[in-house]
Amino acid sequence: MATAILDRSMDARAGKASDGSFWRSGHWPTLVAAFLYFDLAFMVWVLLGPLAPDIAKTLHLSAAEKGLMVATPTLAGAFLRVVNGLLVDRIGPKRAGAISQIIVIAGLLCAYLLGVNSFGGTLALGVILGFAGASFAIALPLASRWYPAEHQGKAMGLAGMGNSGTVLAALFAPALARLFGWNAVLGLACLPLGIVFLLYMAMAKDAPNAPAPKTLVAYLHPLKSADAWWLMGFYAVTFGGFVGLAASLPIYFTDQFELTTIAAGYCTAACVFAGSLVRPLGGALADRIGGVKALTGVFLVAAAALAGVSAAATLPVALGCFVVAMLALGTGNGSVFQLVPQRFQAEIGVMTGLVGMAGGVGGFYLASSLGLAKQLAGSFAPGFLVFAGLALIALLGLMLVKASWRARWTSGARI
Repeated sequence: MATAILDRSMDARAGKASDGSFWRSGHWPTLVAAFLYFDLAFMVWVLLGPLAPDIAKTLHLSAAEKGLMVATPTLAGAFLRVVNGLLVDRIGPKRAGAISQIIVIAGLLCAYLLGVNSFGGTLALGVILGFAGASFAIALPLASRWYPAEHQGKAMGLAGMGNSGTVLAALFAPALARLFGWNAVLGLACLPLGIVFLLYMAMAKDAPNAPAPKTLVAYLHPLKSADAWWLMGFYAVTFGGFVGLAASLPIYFTDQFELTTIAAGYCTAACVFAGSLVRPLGGALADRIGGVKALTGVFLVAAAALAGVSAAATLPVALGCFVVAMLALGTGNGSVFQLVPQRFQAEIGVMTGLVGMAGGVGGFYLASSLGLAKQLAGSFAPGFLVFAGLALIALLGLMLVKASWRARWTSGARI
């Protein structure tokens, strides 16, 4: 009933050319539902990061084990994004999102009630939290299918701003762990997740212009195109950098500068908030000047900022470099997903999954490599320098493909 009331007179607008107004061209209740689902899912996806110092102390984990623990949800989410991309095109994004939310809530409740008492247990929990990270492949097509090409950057950016949920984890998880213990935080997280699930079921609606289901082989057809691999590579750097840092910064700040877990959470929240805030701005910027131009600046700034982090000797310098890096990477996330629908509108569900998977793999690499670098070299610096180099490689690749993209893509939006 609530959905029917909110949807009045809006279905006819879906899939048609915009009249110039973003808010009149799509379906705002679904956009809000996609944002809320994505936001809370991302909150729990990176939950092990803010809790990592406390968990590591309880379970006596090494630096490499801490890195792998916080990276596991990212890797699991990466591959589950492909699964969710397939489900979106098969059963629709709303139902796929409902299933994923139920799995995450049930998994957190079990972890809270049974307890997490070993390193293996943290990895198992990380796999369950991967379903939350895979929400990316559901929330974005849920919103995207309601909007025309000229508003894809803004729609995908607003829905994707749900990655701000990482801020909530950084702000509240350490303080709640101090008050009630880190295991209790797993149970407390189910409360907002349950509320958002109810709102999602009431507000979200699948767009009427969804593509017809395809065979499983046809779903992987985009991988035959080099364009898909380039987009996946670019997102592995932008989103991989964002989520890898979001998961690792609590460990970095506590190990590098001996901050308390709460202070490290505040520093992490400042960095993550910067990257989350600019994601829709990155999409809007790409709508205006083209995704290629936006990404050019993104890769240059991110590489410089990450190189600066590797040499930072004081907390203010490191924090400033991280904020700049996150601003660039957040802008890049919105910019990449301004480009994806221009080339793969008919396969947006599976492409969101594939590109999102690449982003998750990038995040897993960064988070795990930072822990490994700390254990082997005694410093996080080599991990940051390698990722800065990857950003420069991505910039080189962008220069190679931009002319071809502008010549071949004919969506009408800026490339």
